[in-house]
Amino acid sequence: MVHKHGLKGNARQIIIYLIVLACAIACLFPLLNILAISFSSAAAVVSNRVGLLPVGFTTAPYEKIMTDGQFWRSFGISVLRVALGLAINMILVVMMAYPMSKSNSEFKGRNIYMNLLIFAMLFNGGMIPTYLVVKQLGFINSLWALILPGAVPIFNVILVMNFFLGIPKSLEEAALIDGATPLQVLLRIFVPCSKPVLATIALFSIVGNWNDFFGGLLYITKIKNYPLMTYIQSLSVSIEDLIKQSTNASALTNVAEIANQNLNAAKIVISVIPLLLIYPLLQKYLITGIVMGSVKE
Repeated sequence: MVHKHGLKGNARQIIIYLIVLACAIACLFPLLNILAISFSSAAAVVSNRVGLLPVGFTTAPYEKIMTDGQFWRSFGISVLRVALGLAINMILVVMMAYPMSKSNSEFKGRNIYMNLLIFAMLFNGGMIPTYLVVKQLGFINSLWALILPGAVPIFNVILVMNFFLGIPKSLEEAALIDGATPLQVLLRIFVPCSKPVLATIALFSIVGNWNDFFGGLLYITKIKNYPLMTYIQSLSVSIEDLIKQSTNASALTNVAEIANQNLNAAKIVISVIPLLLIYPLLQKYLITGIVMGSVKE
């Protein structure tokens, strides 16, 4: 009976693994197709002959993007935005979540602040009031316009707060008896014990700041100050205009190799590379951080 039960359990596990593998492969198909399109000739793309492998291999779309000085400027702006946004998000979220993890007797007015946070998360000020505030502060065409409006993600505060609630109270009490200040308790006990949830909100911050393009369209009016995603979204190549501007046969040949579909595919491939490099480093903490930060004991 035990042997039969073991065989059934193994068979069930194998079936589950096969289903998950099939889903993973299915998710890879669109990415492989986009990658193949970015390296395929314009004629092959237009005639829908591109599948999972390039047809008429060419690097013209990548050459067009990589030789664009504004592309690299926008790339640098996005990297700086991610770095500053991550630092500000982490500091403000942790500093807010720590007092919010206390009881109402320890932190007077805690419930009032909690209700305000929930209300603000459900009912924000809206796009126009936010734009007016940013404009009045003089942040238009500034990097701070892309960072400060989302400096304190309330969902992340709640995740970290619930994770802090799961840390044994005895650790904090022992540290306070030994003479530690609340700031020392936070930095030396709560933060080191909260690596999973901190890695989770770090991943949220990185992905959110890197992928956002609408903030650039809303607050940035000068193309030279566009972050990468805004620049890529607004970038369009008119083959006819390029042909008119070309003065030699070589230039005409290069222009003819570039189609809008090729260029758009190349944009997508380049834009996901940084996230593909960062995600594996933080992925192991993601599930633990979300689960432990979402459930209050």
